[in-house]
Amino acid sequence: MGTCPIRCQSNRTILENAPETVTPAHQDSMIVSLCNYPSFGRTELCIGEQLTILSDDGDFMIVRSTTTGCESYVPTNYTAKVTHRWLFTGISRYKAMELLMQPNNLNGAFLIRESETNRDCYSLSVLKRSNPSYLDCVKHYRISHLENGWVYISPGLTFPSLHHLVEHYSETADGLCCRLTEPCFIQGFDGAREARPIPTTVRRPTINWKDISRSVILKRKRTELDNSLVSEGLREAISSYLQMTDSDNHSWDT
Repeated sequence: MGTCPIRCQSNRTILENAPETVTPAHQDSMIVSLCNYPSFGRTELCIGEQLTILSDDGDFMIVRSTTTGCESYVPTNYTAKVTHRWLFTGISRYKAMELLMQPNNLNGAFLIRESETNRDCYSLSVLKRSNPSYLDCVKHYRISHLENGWVYISPGLTFPSLHHLVEHYSETADGLCCRLTEPCFIQGFDGAREARPIPTTVRRPTINWKDISRSVILKRKRTELDNSLVSEGLREAISSYLQMTDSDNHSWDT
C-alpha cells in the first residue's frame, strides 16, 4: 500500500512520525543542456538535450550529445544535473520556464528545482497552456519543509518525501493549476534503457457511491486480479465503521 498524505490544521504542525527515506535506491541522474550552444561539428547542442560528460575541469566540460553524437566544450553552468527525471539542480526560475515551454511538453509537464529565494525550499514548476499566446503558462509553487523533513505545498497536506508529493499531485491537482502528467521533456532520453521505467498514473473514473450497493463494496471473495473499488485500508475502515454502527457482522475475509 502507498503512503497517504497527512492533512493537518496548523501551518507548523510537527509530526511525530520518523521521516521515510527521501529517495529510493534507483537514483540515476543525467546532465542536460540549458542553452543552445555551438559544437565542434556543424550541429549545435540544443536546450533540454541529454549530454554525456567526457571530461570535467570544474568550470568547463567536454560533453557529447546523446542525440547527434556531436561534442562541445561548454561552461559547467550551461548544464544542469537531473535526478529521478524531474529534480533539476542548478537552474533558475526563468530557465525552468524556458525548458517547460519547449514544444514537446504538454499541459501538466513539470519539474522540481531549488528555490531561488529560499535555499531551504524547493519549487515545483508546472506547464499549463491556457491560451494561444502562451503568456504566463508556467506556474510555480514553493515546496517547504517541516522540521522532521516532511514537505508540503499546502500547509494542511504534508508528505514524507518529494516522491510522495509528486505521486499525489500526479493523481489529482488538489489545488494546483492542473494535475502533473509527465516530467519535463529531455531530448535524447531513452526510457527503454532505464532499469526501471517511470510509472504512469492510471486514473479511474469518479465513483458515484450512491449508485454502488453494499454487496459490491463488501464482497467477500477477492483475488489478486480483482479490480476492487476500494483499497484494503479503506475496506478495513469501512468494515470497522459498519461493525460499530450496524448490528450485522461483516468481514472482508472469506
